[in-house]
Amino acid sequence: MNRLPIHLVVNKEDYHLFVKPNRVLLDVLREDLELTGTKEGCGLGKCGACTVLLNGRPVHACLTLALQVDGCEITTIEGIGGEKMHPLQEAFVDKGAIQCGFCTPGMINTAKALLDENANPSEEEIKQAIAGNLCRCTGYNKIVDAIHSCGCQSKKKKGGIK
Repeated sequence: MNRLPIHLVVNKEDYHLFVKPNRVLLDVLREDLELTGTKEGCGLGKCGACTVLLNGRPVHACLTLALQVDGCEITTIEGIGGEKMHPLQEAFVDKGAIQCGFCTPGMINTAKALLDENANPSEEEIKQAIAGNLCRCTGYNKIVDAIHSCGCQSKKKKGGIK
């Protein structure tokens, strides 16, 4: 199968790659770019473990063909923090919202997109936003608390949490 050229901006870094037409973004991120923070759960877009931000919007990397994102900006969990933890990451730690950690990258990416759009979401809006992200460890209460605490902190910041 022929490989086709694509250009991606992943975590603010430019990448020029050649990919097979049937290659999904998840495999490109994990295998080609070695960004293993994005997890493969179900492979069907039902668990949210592979959620990344595509031009600021959450998408399932397991369902997104790499060719579809040519020229796009992608943010993985590795791009959320940096030298310092992002406030969402800190809140997840502080509130005990991380247990096994498998769902955490997808949860944080989903929460970041929510807070960037709505700096002070209600508990119901948070639950609705993370409905596509499964967690088998925490029971969600601590996750909702962590996201809500960031929303409350970001009220003063226009445009959400950066």
